[in-house]
Amino acid sequence: MRDMVHVHVTTELPIRARALAFADRVEVRFGKAFPVALLVDRGAVDTLRQALKDGMDALAATDERPGKA
Repeated sequence: MRDMVHVHVTTELPIRARALAFADRVEVRFGKAFPVALLVDRGAVDTLRQALKDGMDALAATDERPGKA
């Protein structure tokens, strides 16, 4: 069984990104005291961006469903 790390991102959670040119990737840090870092290879940035867009599109679609409070 594989372990999975969950990071709950809220509007209050500090998020910082920086380019790691020597490694050809972007580092995205979440939090302050105990930060979690997401390292994204340059070639995967667009894939991550598309996955986030797909998730947002799915959330928007639920907003338009009848009977939603």
